[in-house]
Amino acid sequence: MMLIHAGMALLPEGWARDVAVELRDGRIHRITPDAATAGERVEVLLPAPVNLHSHVFQRAMAGLTEFRGAGQDSFWTWRSLMYRFLDRLTPEDVGAIAAQVMVESAEAGFAGLAEFHYLHHAPGGMAYEDPAEMAGRVVLAAQETGLGLTLLPVMYQRGGCDGRALAGGQLRFGNSTDRFARLWLAAAAHLAGLAPDARIGVAPHSLRAVDEAGLKAALQIAPEGPIHIHVAEQLAEVAEVQAHLGARPVEWLMHRMPVDPRWCLIHATQMAPHETLDLAVSGAVAGLCPITEANLGDGVFDAPRYLASSGAFGVGSDSNVLISLREELRTLEYSQRLARRGRAVLATDGRSTGRVLWEGAAQGGARAAGRASGAIAEGLWGDLVALSLSDVPGRTGDAVLDTLLFTNAGRVDGLWSAGRHIVRDGRHIAREPVAARFRAVMARLGAAL
Repeated sequence: MMLIHAGMALLPEGWARDVAVELRDGRIHRITPDAATAGERVEVLLPAPVNLHSHVFQRAMAGLTEFRGAGQDSFWTWRSLMYRFLDRLTPEDVGAIAAQVMVESAEAGFAGLAEFHYLHHAPGGMAYEDPAEMAGRVVLAAQETGLGLTLLPVMYQRGGCDGRALAGGQLRFGNSTDRFARLWLAAAAHLAGLAPDARIGVAPHSLRAVDEAGLKAALQIAPEGPIHIHVAEQLAEVAEVQAHLGARPVEWLMHRMPVDPRWCLIHATQMAPHETLDLAVSGAVAGLCPITEANLGDGVFDAPRYLASSGAFGVGSDSNVLISLREELRTLEYSQRLARRGRAVLATDGRSTGRVLWEGAAQGGARAAGRASGAIAEGLWGDLVALSLSDVPGRTGDAVLDTLLFTNAGRVDGLWSAGRHIVRDGRHIAREPVAARFRAVMARLGAAL
C-alpha cells in the first residue's frame, strides 16, 4: 500500500484540496478529499497521460536533419534520411535508445508509452533468430525503467498503394501476413514478462503500406488490443490513397473497417470536414504529435470542429525530436491560434485551455493505449504525476495547468506508473545508467556517420 497526500488534485468532478490517494497493487484503491496529512506529500496531483505514439529509435536522429538539401526539404526527404540512418542500428542500440526515451517520457509527465514498433529485422530484411528480437529490446527497456508499455507491432507489406516492393531501409520493416503473425506471437511472449498493466495491440502501418486483406488479417491477429494506424499525415499521402482506393484515407476506413474506440488514427492532420466529424463520433482517438507534425510540416489538426463533436484525442512524441508533454499540448493550442488568429481556441465556458488539453490527453491517451487510466479515480491504474509550483506560489485550479503549459514555471516533481514511483525530485530513478548507455550508443553512431 502507498499513500499520497496532495495539496490540490484534479479529480473527475473537478479540483479538490488535501486529497489522500491510496494505491494498492498498482491501482487507485481509495480517494479521500479534505484528508489529514499523511504519506508522500505533493503540491499538485494530476492524472498522468500516456505517450500514445513513439518510434523510439528515431530519438538517436534528433538534431541531425535540420538542413536543406537540393530543392525544398519535406517529410519525404526526411524519411529518406531516416531510412539510411536506421541501417546502422543493432538490437543493443535500440534497447539503449528505447530506455532513454522512456526515462525522458517519464520525466516529462507521461506514465506510459505506446510504441509503434516497426523496426523488426536486420539490415537487408533478414529476420533475427527470434523474430521479435527488436520488440524484446523495447520490452526490456520498459522493465528497466518501470514505464507502462503498450506494444504495437507494425505490419508493413509494400512500398506504396501501387504495390511496389520494399527497398532499402524499408526491408527492415517488411513482413508477409504469415511472417507477421509469427512475429506478433513472439512479441506477445516477451510482453508476458512485464507487470499486468502492459498491453499489446497491432499497428497496420498505413493504407500506403498495407492492403485491405493485410489490414483485415492484422485485426484478426490482435482481436482485443488497441489498433493504431498512420493516416492522412501528408497531402501527397491523401492523394495517393484517393487515386488507388477511390476515397480519402479516413473516409475509406470509416466505410470499410470497424473503426471504434479500440482504434487510434495517427496524424489525422489532412481531413475534410466530414471525415473530422465521422472520426469524432466513431469513438476512435485522434493520435496527435504536434511537435513532430510541426517539425515535418505536416499541417494543422482541425481541433475545434473535432472537439465540438466530443472527439477523443491524445498526444505522442512520434519522432522523439523533443520529448515534452507540456510542449506537445502547448503546440497543439498555438497551432490553432495561428491558423484562426485567435486566443484560447480550445477553452470552453467551464474549463480553461490548459485543463481541456490535459484532461483530453489523459483520457484519450489511456483509451488509445488500452490502459485503464486517464483519471484519478478508484479502480484505475495509479498513473499519477506530481507537480511543483514553488516558483509561482498561490496558483490554484485551472490556473495551475495554464501556468504549467504556457509559461516556464512549474515542473514535474514525481511520477507513478501503475503505482511504480519512478520519478522522484524531477529525475527518473534509473537516469544515470540509462543515460550512460545512450551516450555510448550516440558516440558510436556519430563516429560512423
